[in-house]
Amino acid sequence: MMEISVVDYGSGNLRSVAKAIERSMAEADILGQVRVTADRGHIQNSDRIVLPGVGAFADCQAGIRAIPGLWQVLDDAVKIQGKPLLGICVGMQLLSEVGHEFGDTPGFGWVKGEVRMISPSDKRLKIPHMGWNNLIFCDQPHPLLDGIKEGAHAYFVHSFAFQCTNPAGQLVSVDYGGPITAAVGQGNVVGTQFHPEKSQAVGLRFLTNFLKWKP
Repeated sequence: MMEISVVDYGSGNLRSVAKAIERSMAEADILGQVRVTADRGHIQNSDRIVLPGVGAFADCQAGIRAIPGLWQVLDDAVKIQGKPLLGICVGMQLLSEVGHEFGDTPGFGWVKGEVRMISPSDKRLKIPHMGWNNLIFCDQPHPLLDGIKEGAHAYFVHSFAFQCTNPAGQLVSVDYGGPITAAVGQGNVVGTQFHPEKSQAVGLRFLTNFLKWKP
């Protein structure tokens, strides 16, 4: 039985993420339980961790810090226990070293890079980057992209974007007046700027790949 923790620190519609994971588990015949939780024991004992996030980088970071011991439990789960972790939207941005939204706010630093405001070369493009966009795969293949075709559509809502300082950390990009990071990965950590729970078949396949992934 697989145990998946969706980290609850007061950010976003966590139930929709949990339901998408449950659907992926059912379609892939994976037995297990999805738990929306901030309980440190549950997170420590889970097989996989999902870190969602909606809103501002600094607010999400503060939300995690406000729950005693949660930041350290997540850091230990990744760096010491080696658990697979998926960050979604601002949850992906928190994987970085620093976010520059409303000042400079440290992230977990699991994936080398920083988060800055989107600045499209075409000034007619609106911020936030909202809606469907085509995925562009980077050079290195990754197991979480299995069964997903380049050019497939995923759903985005964001004004800030992850800028990888190590090109090997960037798995997918999209074009929005220039390249924008859509997915990152390093070791046992991956993240998507797009919302898998809103990206229909592409999102469900990505989640299924995460559940089967053995980094």
